[in-house]
Amino acid sequence: MHSSQISTSGTRILKVLKALKGYTLTGLSNGDIAKMINESPVNVTRALQTLIEEGLVIKLDNGLFAHSVQMLQIAQAHAIHITKMQDQITEINQRITAGSRG
Repeated sequence: MHSSQISTSGTRILKVLKALKGYTLTGLSNGDIAKMINESPVNVTRALQTLIEEGLVIKLDNGLFAHSVQMLQIAQAHAIHITKMQDQITEINQRITAGSRG
């Protein structure tokens, strides 16, 4: 894909989402996010509004922004899926090992 086909607002939204990593409990201010991703606070506000509307970010009681429960559920679903796949691989490897002894 050519860079001219990439949505700049979409890219900005994803940068904001990634900037919040590690701040789930404490949150980040609009200004902190803007500095982290080298964007204007106005553009960060627009991105945050989109992420809030889509349920991926929340505004905490302290006024800062963090990943929402829905975003954390996505991350947890990924972790569960990976664990299941690792368990299946382990089981297959055990069968292979057991079969090679026979």
